[in-house]
Amino acid sequence: MQPIRWSDNDKYFGPFTLSKNGGYKHICAILDSGDGDEYTGCRLRVSLFGYTFITALPQIIKPWRKWVDTSHYDWSDNPQGGYWYTGSRAYGIHISDGHLDVSLGRVTHDSNTEQRWGCFLPWTQWRFISNRYYDAEGALAYTDTHVGSRPIEDYREHRKKQEAVSTVDFIFDDFDGERLTAKTRIEEYEHKFGTGWFKWLSLFRKRRIVRSLDIRFSSETGERKGSWKGGTVGHGITMIAGEDHEAAFHRYCDEHGMTFIGPTTPKEPT
Repeated sequence: MQPIRWSDNDKYFGPFTLSKNGGYKHICAILDSGDGDEYTGCRLRVSLFGYTFITALPQIIKPWRKWVDTSHYDWSDNPQGGYWYTGSRAYGIHISDGHLDVSLGRVTHDSNTEQRWGCFLPWTQWRFISNRYYDAEGALAYTDTHVGSRPIEDYREHRKKQEAVSTVDFIFDDFDGERLTAKTRIEEYEHKFGTGWFKWLSLFRKRRIVRSLDIRFSSETGERKGSWKGGTVGHGITMIAGEDHEAAFHRYCDEHGMTFIGPTTPKEPT
């Protein structure tokens, strides 16, 4: 049994492989048959504390296979009239970013045929509380607390209220000197920790509030504008504590090779 390659950070000890995962930390214990083609040989893979350990094993479980009949095609010159299509079988668990994935057999990378089950662990998730929208003066203008999908009529009403919130518009020069305008609106997202029966965990952890600046450009921006890939017509950035519309958009311009000119309607002196 040969050691099984996992990454560029592998170290081999006989049939064993030890690999450091770098920044990707997850937990798993999976018995895999290999696919019988490119990846041969049965293996047990365990990941913990930023490391992955793989043991090459005898073929105690076999890959699945399916006969593909090609005899009815004009182009088929296979004397057997077809071929075996193979894939791996996997059994075990994998936990990453609060999601539990349970492998129950056949691996096909097709949700209709793959034998797999998964869910998000409720004691690792954040639950939505509200979206808040602030007007041009920084005052709270509209709060949305709806959870999940909504009827089309309700969605249209929500969009109408959202678009009615006043914005601050700015003039700027794009990287190529084209003068454009940007419409900015401040939004805030609030979440509390824990879902379902684990909502009580929010008593022991601060709520998560993220304020962002929604930016809508008058035309395409960026080096890809005018190409088949297209430029950017809208963007959103996380705001830094203490920033207002102007400070946040000025920072955006500095970070994206744009020249900030100023608001379309200058503030009156106080």
